[in-house]
Amino acid sequence: MIGAVDIGGTKLAVGLVDEWGKVLRKAETPTGADSRYSAGLQNIADMLGGMARSARTEITGIGIGSTGPVDPVTGELGEVDFLPNWRHQNLVRDLTSAFGVKAALENDADAGALGESRWGAGQGAARLIYITLGTGIGGGILLDGQLYRGVGGAHPELGHHVIDPSGPPCSCGTRGCWESLAAGPAMVSWAQGQTRAGDSYGTAKEICELAFAGDELAARAVERETRYLGLGIANLINLFTPDRIVLGGSLMRSASLFLDGIRRQISGACRFVPWEKTELALASLGEDSNLIGAASVWHNRFGSRARPEVHCAE
Repeated sequence: MIGAVDIGGTKLAVGLVDEWGKVLRKAETPTGADSRYSAGLQNIADMLGGMARSARTEITGIGIGSTGPVDPVTGELGEVDFLPNWRHQNLVRDLTSAFGVKAALENDADAGALGESRWGAGQGAARLIYITLGTGIGGGILLDGQLYRGVGGAHPELGHHVIDPSGPPCSCGTRGCWESLAAGPAMVSWAQGQTRAGDSYGTAKEICELAFAGDELAARAVERETRYLGLGIANLINLFTPDRIVLGGSLMRSASLFLDGIRRQISGACRFVPWEKTELALASLGEDSNLIGAASVWHNRFGSRARPEVHCAE
């Protein structure tokens, strides 16, 4: 029974996940920029402990998925923008001390990739890219079933490769990166720039609903979004030629608006690789995907199917 911890910018979620990836208990509490680490740690411990008692079970390990940069080797949180008071705190050490079990930490997008690979739409794919599309764009890469890590164990920032250097500025410091052109807020920003008086295009969800209903401007926003989504995915196929790409996140709740156009972009931009052998699939773990992904972090590190990771010298 794995204690799963999902740390986001607006909420902290925990759950109990069994060996088949089923969430048996779950709870959440709000977080915010002024959230203190000590209070958050106590909340995690209290919720997990209470769940274990109510389920009459013992927690045998703890898996953590967190927003922002993390150090999966040391268990330390990095420069987490949404939770500045949590920076450089060590959740792995502190939860190991609190519960007396092994704990493991990954970036939440890497956790999502592990969850889909173990229990979801990525099962059986040796070369897998998981992409989450919503307020931002993130993802994880598995090669031969193992997480790809960069120098020093770094997590690749898929959302920040440049699509159009003359595009809008991004918080990463450059212009025209994939996230600044194709994440949900970029879709909204473009639509609002085209609106007439009295029109409202407040969220990506609203734009998708209007596009389904036949709204002309919303349909144009979807067309633009599809083009940029497709270009980014095509770049990843050209670089990695994976067996499967799993698409998740809030934008993919309206996947039928985008998928055909994404495939057309791929076919036109991946001439020199066997792009038709890369399968596009939708994430399948549903609303509990973050907790299931967090649990899979523990299984990947310590479970029976885990393999030792090799860390190259810098």
